[in-house]
Amino acid sequence: MQSNNQTRIERDTYRKRARPGAFIALLLLSWMPATFAAWQTLGAVTQMTATADSVELSTQSGAHVRINFVSRDVLRIRMSPHGVFATDFSYALTQSTPASIALKVDADASGELFTIRPAGADGLRVIVHKQPNFLIDITDAQGNVIVADDPARPMAFDAQNGAVETSKLRAASELYYGFGEKALPLSRHQQYMTMWNSDTPRYALGLDPLYQDIPFFMALHDGKSYGVFFDNTWRSYFDMGKTDPARYSFGAGGGELNYYVFSGAAERSPANVLRDYSQLTGRGELPPVWALGYQQSRYSYTPQARVEEVARTFRAKKIPADVIYLDIDYMQGFRVFTWSQRDFPAPEKMLRELHGEGFHVVTIIDPGIKRDDQYPVYRSGREQNVFTRDAAGEELHATVWPGQCAFPDFTDPQARQWWGGWYAKSLQQGVDGFWNDMNEPATFPPPDSNQPILAHDAGKTFPLDARHAGDGQPGDHARYHNVYGMQMARATFEGLRALQPQHRPLVLTRAGYAGVQRYAAVWTGDNVASWEHLALTIPMLTNLSISGVPFIGADVGGFVGSPSAELYARWLQAAALTPFLRTHAEIGSNDREPWSYGEEFERINRATIALRYRLLPYLYTLFAQNAASGAALLRPLWFAYPHDVKTYLLDDQYLLGRDLLVAPVLHAGDIQREVYFPQGDAWRNWWTGQYYAGGGTVKIDGPIDRLPLFVRVGAIIPSQPVVQHTGEMAHTVLTLNVALGADGLSEIYQDAGDGYAYRNGVSRTTKMSLRGDILRVQISAAPSFQRIGFVEFIGLDAAPARVTADGKILRELSFDAPTRRLRVTLPARSVAELVLQR
Repeated sequence: MQSNNQTRIERDTYRKRARPGAFIALLLLSWMPATFAAWQTLGAVTQMTATADSVELSTQSGAHVRINFVSRDVLRIRMSPHGVFATDFSYALTQSTPASIALKVDADASGELFTIRPAGADGLRVIVHKQPNFLIDITDAQGNVIVADDPARPMAFDAQNGAVETSKLRAASELYYGFGEKALPLSRHQQYMTMWNSDTPRYALGLDPLYQDIPFFMALHDGKSYGVFFDNTWRSYFDMGKTDPARYSFGAGGGELNYYVFSGAAERSPANVLRDYSQLTGRGELPPVWALGYQQSRYSYTPQARVEEVARTFRAKKIPADVIYLDIDYMQGFRVFTWSQRDFPAPEKMLRELHGEGFHVVTIIDPGIKRDDQYPVYRSGREQNVFTRDAAGEELHATVWPGQCAFPDFTDPQARQWWGGWYAKSLQQGVDGFWNDMNEPATFPPPDSNQPILAHDAGKTFPLDARHAGDGQPGDHARYHNVYGMQMARATFEGLRALQPQHRPLVLTRAGYAGVQRYAAVWTGDNVASWEHLALTIPMLTNLSISGVPFIGADVGGFVGSPSAELYARWLQAAALTPFLRTHAEIGSNDREPWSYGEEFERINRATIALRYRLLPYLYTLFAQNAASGAALLRPLWFAYPHDVKTYLLDDQYLLGRDLLVAPVLHAGDIQREVYFPQGDAWRNWWTGQYYAGGGTVKIDGPIDRLPLFVRVGAIIPSQPVVQHTGEMAHTVLTLNVALGADGLSEIYQDAGDGYAYRNGVSRTTKMSLRGDILRVQISAAPSFQRIGFVEFIGLDAAPARVTADGKILRELSFDAPTRRLRVTLPARSVAELVLQR
């Protein structure tokens, strides 16, 4: 290990790189007390108390700091302004108190600083500076600084209102990603962001905050990454160099300064950061495979005959689809867990018939319970005392769609259990999934003709002094606002799992917080039918994905307004391979079904949806990998290629897994676009087999009927024939699409597509390797699923002389020169080795 003097040199070098001179630091330090009237820094460290797995520091201000390691690559830092730490509890984490590992403290000979490190293992180091203010530097095992406190803006708190803040030095070219759902460019450097879930229909580029916020980010600089997660549910903020490009700061209006630093292990890779973050906050469970199919929605499909007509038309026109959504008009007077007797007189019959056609149905459920003594849901909630209370302890009332409503307190375990039980009848009737909306929580502001309604109007949510149970830690809405929607999704998910343990729940939520991935899929709210919003979906979704949320999407075509035929077709293409694929539209907008724009666009849209269904085996495999390791499904290019600086700001392409590069056309009238192929891999055009070396930009054809799609050379992509719904998948055979030009390893995951038998081994993972012109396939000994019936080799300029399977010459071959594809029919028996002989 380096000496502390060597570490100090590294630290000083970092500071000089990040800031233009010590004078500015001293100037800002002298300025801070005047600007932050009640703010005070911690002052010098006065005492250190070490246990086997933590270090607690007392400071002159009375504040205490606690430092421990969750693992050798994950560090936790807590600061309590009053010197007393709250009970360790977090809605974000899979366990309230994360595990700690043993640590070791090494004191500096000068007594000015000391080092805290994991005992007996390489990993993160914390250099604590005792005077004149508590400061820390976080380094790797070799002493290279990962992140360092800014001495001009030391850790501080507001003694009057309990706010907390810390600031870190920032290199000029360090970039930041994540933060959940933000209508911002790909990198969030030099942005100021607020974490406060808000109902923001028609949001514009740059409007912040939106529906859900995740206070986690990844930093990237010179090919190296690290992550920070600020686990504080109060209204919080991140100033990522906007106020001063030489630093970034984050803090909150209350609670502790409680944050984690993820080093990305020895590789300092984004993938390792996400792995460790998702290990802490949980990973999404495998969804039912039907939830990966195409989903059709609008506000609202009503009456019942219209729903049935939409379903019949999908099947008649041979456009694949799995899900139809019912928005709020299916209810009786917007009362949740009811059906409109006029518009849906026979819901059980309708649902039974839809199931017979291969459709699943998802219904919307809002948290507002109409205040009506004749309404059983309200009466039951009042009797069981599960509703949120106001500051005086009375039942909180606010207006939403049904009129005046009460709202369950989803931070109360009893309320969550009560809520989950109400899904029983819907499940018995045949509803398959549930869409939790308006759960920021959103309310209608009181009418006042003298005041405008603002995008972030205080009247659009609960009063900040409303009271919540907090799972045994009572607090006000200012503390629990950001987790309300997530806990609603949790109540729904846990209720469905208890009621139907043989099925995997599908929950879709509009609001969430870190850890929401354990309970629900997420979409980006009420977007707009515009080319600008189409382009915005890529940075929004890729940043959500690397915030640990795998099951994500944006409403195709834009919820607000009516897209043109071209915009809808291009949006559908851009979304075709995103994890969650749904078309949705506001009330009064033009029809938004794939056939609504005439025969030519019906053909185009059918082909786009068919592409998704062909690639569902690959997408499902990615979900399995995410559940096992946290690997992102949707990836910005920099995530996979952190050493290629040209990917850092590239926001109009994305990766699906590591093997497919998607470059949709995002501008009106375009039939070509430039595509950047990242350094480190070569790629082939999915449609033509054309080869592209990494590290270059190429102008690619993008006709209106084709999504520009590329496969990494060496990859083996499973596909299937087009089916009309996922229920038909079991009767098809798989094709392995092999991109020639490099060696590679791939796998296919298969299980029943629903239920939990896979946890008991009822699944199959097929391993595949490509070495030159030799494909090897290793099929595990497990129950039979879709068999591999074909192989398509991509990238051949001519047909090979012959192809052998386990040494035997195959005769059923077809070569297509325009697509550079050779299709090989495999024998019915399993094949272990396939060899091209050119």
